[in-house]
Amino acid sequence: MTNQNEFPMFDARLRPLIDIPLNAAARTLSGTGITPNAITGIGFLFGVLGAVFLAFQLDYAALVMILLSRIMDGLDGAVARHAAPRSRHPGAKTQESDLGGYYDIVADFLFYSGIILGFAIGRPEHALMAAFLIFCFVGTGSSFLAYAIIAAKQNRNHDKQGKKSFYFLTGITEGSETILVLCLICVFPGWFPQIAAIFGALCLITTFGRILQARRDFG
Repeated sequence: MTNQNEFPMFDARLRPLIDIPLNAAARTLSGTGITPNAITGIGFLFGVLGAVFLAFQLDYAALVMILLSRIMDGLDGAVARHAAPRSRHPGAKTQESDLGGYYDIVADFLFYSGIILGFAIGRPEHALMAAFLIFCFVGTGSSFLAYAIIAAKQNRNHDKQGKKSFYFLTGITEGSETILVLCLICVFPGWFPQIAAIFGALCLITTFGRILQARRDFG
């Protein structure tokens, strides 16, 4: 069986390119006093606005909010890595980073499902396929987090992912692929059933692959 960590997905290819401008912006912001958690909150608010715009079928306004939200999502981690310690206590920065990682992952999952919910509110004729896609998101999300919990318990890590709040298992549908799909939904809303069916199937494949990987790693 192929290890999912070897899949050449968008995230792995884009990360070196994205990190350059994010790190440059983070170096500037880290001296302004703005916290990574504040950036996470701003990004989440952009995502909420994106969902609201979709509910009113303001698709291109939603697209802008989605992109701004994801920029903030990448920036909060970069700022956290560049921020100076705020306390002399040796564990202070680690605790803050852990809490920030918690905020980040909660905001991400609410963002992904919220965008689809907003689309379904604005176009109730597509509600069934929207529910299917959210169901598939639950599969990728739960398999992602469950693996991370066990990996943390076993002190696993992965250098290729860089400094993260926790180790995670990759798959066919990751953050970059999901963002692309959300953007396509805004640009081609009439194609939502087809987009949801294809991406939902890929999410299910990812979930099944993670389950098999977990059996191999933890069994």
